[in-house]
Amino acid sequence: MQQQQEQKIDIHLTDEVAQGVYSNLAIITHSHAEFILDFVSLMPGLPKGTVRSRIILTPQNAKRLLFALQDNMQKFEAKNGKIVDTQQEVIPILGNTGGKA
Repeated sequence: MQQQQEQKIDIHLTDEVAQGVYSNLAIITHSHAEFILDFVSLMPGLPKGTVRSRIILTPQNAKRLLFALQDNMQKFEAKNGKIVDTQQEVIPILGNTGGKA
């Protein structure tokens, strides 16, 4: 019987990326080969937003992200209580063929 070796990944996080960026709107589009997640900062009362970050994923990695978010959301709510969404529906300001979050 072979023992599985634990694979370790060395990930470097620069100071700039560690700062993060604020986003209050995500626009999700997709083609047959990729999912594109645009994270937007939209100021209240202004008709224009700014894409702060764009992430491009394969469909397989998008599905893994979905499952990871669901798992983390369940763990968060188990520890901190259910998250109640009180925001009204936000209409994306950029056209897309997918959905929004």
